[in-house]
Amino acid sequence: MKSRSVNGTTGRQADGHTSLEDRSVSRREFLKIAGLAGAAIGTAGGLAGLLSACGEAETTTTAGATTTAGPVTTAGSTTTVSAAEETGAEIKIGWVTPQTGPLASFGVPDKYCVERWTETVKDGLVCGDGKNHPVTILTRDTQSDSNRAAQVAGDLINNDKVDMMMVASAPENTNPVADQCEANGVPCLSGQTPWQAFFFGRNGDPAVGFKWTYHVFVGVEDLITVYAAMWDSVTTNKTIGALWPNDADGNVFRPEFTGVLEANQYTLVDAGAFQPGSEDYTAQISQFKKAGCEIVTAVVNPPDFTNFWKQAYQQGFRPKVATIAKALLFPQSIEAVGDIGIGITSEVAWHPTFPFKSSLTGETCQELADDFEKRTGQQWTIPLLHYIVFEMAVDALKRTPDVSDKESIIKAVSTIKMDTLEGPVDFTLPVKEGTVRPMPNIYKPPICLGQWVKGTKWPYDLVLVNNAAAPMVTVQQEPMLLTP
Repeated sequence: MKSRSVNGTTGRQADGHTSLEDRSVSRREFLKIAGLAGAAIGTAGGLAGLLSACGEAETTTTAGATTTAGPVTTAGSTTTVSAAEETGAEIKIGWVTPQTGPLASFGVPDKYCVERWTETVKDGLVCGDGKNHPVTILTRDTQSDSNRAAQVAGDLINNDKVDMMMVASAPENTNPVADQCEANGVPCLSGQTPWQAFFFGRNGDPAVGFKWTYHVFVGVEDLITVYAAMWDSVTTNKTIGALWPNDADGNVFRPEFTGVLEANQYTLVDAGAFQPGSEDYTAQISQFKKAGCEIVTAVVNPPDFTNFWKQAYQQGFRPKVATIAKALLFPQSIEAVGDIGIGITSEVAWHPTFPFKSSLTGETCQELADDFEKRTGQQWTIPLLHYIVFEMAVDALKRTPDVSDKESIIKAVSTIKMDTLEGPVDFTLPVKEGTVRPMPNIYKPPICLGQWVKGTKWPYDLVLVNNAAAPMVTVQQEPMLLTP
């Protein structure tokens, strides 16, 4: 499909009961669920630093250099640190994450990722200058607020003097951070934001691109590929109710989905832009019921979908298929919805069964998921893919001849060509529409479609049901329709 720029602001329990609560879930109640999950991980992860009263994570993790012999595992190889290697200057890397607020589910694995990253460079990192550099990772909480994301990124750049920045988790989190890095000349690696929302949402010029910000994630066209492939495999009237909020994601999804799906004989019923954080979806539900929608799709924050879905059931709206971007990526989200969410489908950008390995440790996706569950006591979650931003950072720094020079670092970033836990990443490929390099600064990894089912070890499991955009991944079962 042809990608388009969009004017304006653009972007992206199981308690065993099936009865519906009498009221909608408040934002406070939902955030309590997400907050408890994040708190559990923070406790189990053993990292220093607590959330302050305002919710900010001020975590600084330093991996010091050593002059004693010992192996250090880095991207692509094992480097031996010995007494003969000179100790280089400290490298500071900022990590900006939504630990609190409506996007907190994205940040659930981030403390674990920092712990694992720190372990891999605990004896320092031998960079392109041949010196062994201690590495410090500075973590900051955005509270799921774009203004705060820009603020903490600015502080990391101007006060902490970071050498590189890393960020992920939806355009509300990635875009302000990337903009700060672009404005201040700081290398930035990011992920888990649809590339259109990241590129066009920041007014990117396809002829030029950006200098300082590089991004790895799929586009809306890839979601449409796996969505439509699954929808075509089941029997419906091909009438889709679309729930697009007035935010960066919604404003990108709306034009892309409308054109492609209508060209493929689907009828799209757009309920109109709504403000994120709304708690009453009666108008949208009534419109979908009137149009006879048997499919629902959306790109919404977790608390918004929880309220919408429970109200839909209260009001007798029972679609056959629900494919939801963003909100249903997380175990915490399906647990908040409960058994009425069994059968909902969502995009899957990372899964324990993906056939990839860590460039830092050699672990498989399954081994990383198992380790996460063992260390934290929490169910694996798709945002474990955030792990790869540090894989890319290490790869670039290992090839940087002067880590004190940000121009030298970004040159190494622009030539990243490696295998990661999310699949291959290659910024050296030519930019061409319809490929994994659709725009400058962008690389697209694989994407599949998953479906939430009743779990065994955990209350709910996410199983793969379509691999139309990732043939190297194995489908686990055929998709099923929602229970009426």
